[in-house]
Amino acid sequence: MAETIDFELVSPERLLFAKPVEMVVVPGTEGDLGILPRHAPLIATVRPGVIAIFAGGKVTERIFVAGGFAEVTGERCTVLAERAMPLADIDRAAVERQLKEDREAADTAAVEVGEAMLAALDNPSYH
Repeated sequence: MAETIDFELVSPERLLFAKPVEMVVVPGTEGDLGILPRHAPLIATVRPGVIAIFAGGKVTERIFVAGGFAEVTGERCTVLAERAMPLADIDRAAVERQLKEDREAADTAAVEVGEAMLAALDNPSYH
């Protein structure tokens, strides 16, 4: 059996995910963070993007996060997300409508999240 690391994804509303995983890739502001068991401790900011969860050597889940923070120890990775949802639950048409409104309102932060959602739908990473 492969070694695992405990992964937790928490949003302001609830605990969204809590399981041991082989690896998790978190979209950090300085680049993607591949977290494996016995990873060096760190705290990082999370940019809007997709968290990829691995089991059996492949991606088993993709969850979009709108940003937040990640704390990593050798045994655990915890992501505190501003907002999170499974990638499969994103409604492209609704995102496109909202993105248009956000651009008209010049809401830079919301535009960044909307563009990241569309990019995640168009280019799923870590197959």
